[in-house]
Amino acid sequence: MKSGIGTMLDRFLLRRSIARWRNIAADADTADLATLRGLRGPARQVRREIDRLLYVADGRLMLPAIGSKAIRKPLMSDWAWRPEIWRGPITPPGMAAVENRATFGDEATIFHDCDTSELTLRQIRNTRESDLAPFGFRMDVFRFDGSFLSVVIDLPEEAIEGLTLQHVIRMETQVEMEKPIEIFARLNVRHGPNSEQLVRELPLNEAEVMVEFDLAYTKMNEKRVEKVWIDLIFEGPEMNQIVLRDLTFSRRPRAEL
Repeated sequence: MKSGIGTMLDRFLLRRSIARWRNIAADADTADLATLRGLRGPARQVRREIDRLLYVADGRLMLPAIGSKAIRKPLMSDWAWRPEIWRGPITPPGMAAVENRATFGDEATIFHDCDTSELTLRQIRNTRESDLAPFGFRMDVFRFDGSFLSVVIDLPEEAIEGLTLQHVIRMETQVEMEKPIEIFARLNVRHGPNSEQLVRELPLNEAEVMVEFDLAYTKMNEKRVEKVWIDLIFEGPEMNQIVLRDLTFSRRPRAEL
């Protein structure tokens, strides 16, 4: 697609527009109120379009590149995956006063039992040299009058294909918090009318956190697996900002004893 500022005429018109708004801004202090009132609306429209351009340009030009599939995974892994929140831009990129069972993108659902929600979510752009994921996920929790807060991530069909009791599922993440809290990860496997659960506490004394779920410790019916999902459970999240810079999953056969 041809750029909107690709020709000499386009660049000339852009410079004229910039000069015009520069002169308007310089005269704003002495302009009468009626004139200012008439200019405020067009100025906001221009700013809205510029902000949209900058949002897209920053997202596409920053590293790591959007859509990056770089994932650290153990040897012998037969499947690895990064959810969409950390992989590519979602719409809308943020939510305020998040309600119970609100969806964020296509793969994440928020659960809580607050009477009044003071929870906000935001997809943020990662820019550090150490980041492999293009995006991060930020939760700002203010007053919290509920008893639980969790983020549920549905794993794709590829995670289910060929899943056996000999598999180990690994979850890796990078967590930043304003103050320390406990975070638990619960793996759920639905097989027929039954479900299996494995719970692990995230070791948050390290920047990069990893937990593993050994399916040999479940009674999963390998022939009837229908769905797999992860609950990220946040204990006592009140007055805190929690950032998950990355979240990845991988699967490998367990070592034979």
